[in-house]
Amino acid sequence: MKRLLNKYPSATRMLLALLLFASALILSNVINKGVVKAYFPYTAAILLGVTTWILYKSENKSLSEIGLNLKIRNLLFLPLGILIGAIALLADKYARALYAGEAFVISEVVNYKAILMALYYILPTVAVEEFLFRGYLFKKTIEKSNVIIANVIFSILFMSIHVLDESVMQNAGHMIMLMIIIPVGHIWFSTGLLKSRTLFFPIGLHLGNNWASRHLITNSNSGETILYTTNNASFDTWPSFIGSILIFNGVFLIVTFMIWKWDKLSLNKTS
Repeated sequence: MKRLLNKYPSATRMLLALLLFASALILSNVINKGVVKAYFPYTAAILLGVTTWILYKSENKSLSEIGLNLKIRNLLFLPLGILIGAIALLADKYARALYAGEAFVISEVVNYKAILMALYYILPTVAVEEFLFRGYLFKKTIEKSNVIIANVIFSILFMSIHVLDESVMQNAGHMIMLMIIIPVGHIWFSTGLLKSRTLFFPIGLHLGNNWASRHLITNSNSGETILYTTNNASFDTWPSFIGSILIFNGVFLIVTFMIWKWDKLSLNKTS
């Protein structure tokens, strides 16, 4: 191993990272069952975090390389990301409603406990994805190539885990939609990481977006969402389908651009 590290340091470290991450996920599947899964579904996230720490430790570095420390500046990016992620989803839904003639309705009966608990259960899922696709391997790829190449590679990988699903592949329209919008999601999250210099921010963005899509506004009055839409459009023609995708990507690309340029705002200058 030492000879390989000396001869092919980058390739060896990335291969080692892949093996360790795979081992962490396999071990988490063994542990994350029954009571553990029901009440503390954080095994995979913790194991990936420890694995990332080991990888950086082997280079005499720390998790501060991806901004995972207890600095107030970094910690505040988690709630900020949740807020921005939820607002972005709401903006997308509003733009879609204007386009399709849908209407927003406030739910009369809301299970607030379920809504708040959803944050607890969604967090480990998004943390796992951020460790895998915007963490150690992503930063290493940037170091050895550039941001553009890294974003192309990891947007494809990120899209693949969402598309290569049996239920998705049975629905051609859904599969095409995910193939187009998921890479935009990666660009949004990776921009958040690069501009904030902490993984807490893309975790927050991802968490806020996923939570909002299930509990802020949906297309049905389930009692576990604050808002819901009526007159829901089906987008069963190509022009309407393409229009909905353009709206979705347009909204999130605007939010991404604002994050990319936010260093002109006083908030970032004083952080």
